[in-house]
Amino acid sequence: MENSIPMSTLSPGESGTVDRMTLSAAMCSRMQDIGLMSGTPVVCVGRSPLGDPAAFRIRGAVIALRKADCARIFLRR
Repeated sequence: MENSIPMSTLSPGESGTVDRMTLSAAMCSRMQDIGLMSGTPVVCVGRSPLGDPAAFRIRGAVIALRKADCARIFLRR
């Protein structure tokens, strides 16, 4: 999708809404367990000093996710 951006490109303070995920079935299930699914708002709240992992606010909880996983989750601004 042309308006979708990888979640890994968000900087602290930026946000988006989950459009689609291209993760393995097991990882997709894991993301759904933490509340990350299509239509979920996501806010980047910070990054570790080396840039990986990053912390995101998802449904009121702050969750740290690896850059490799975030690169396969696409957001609409």
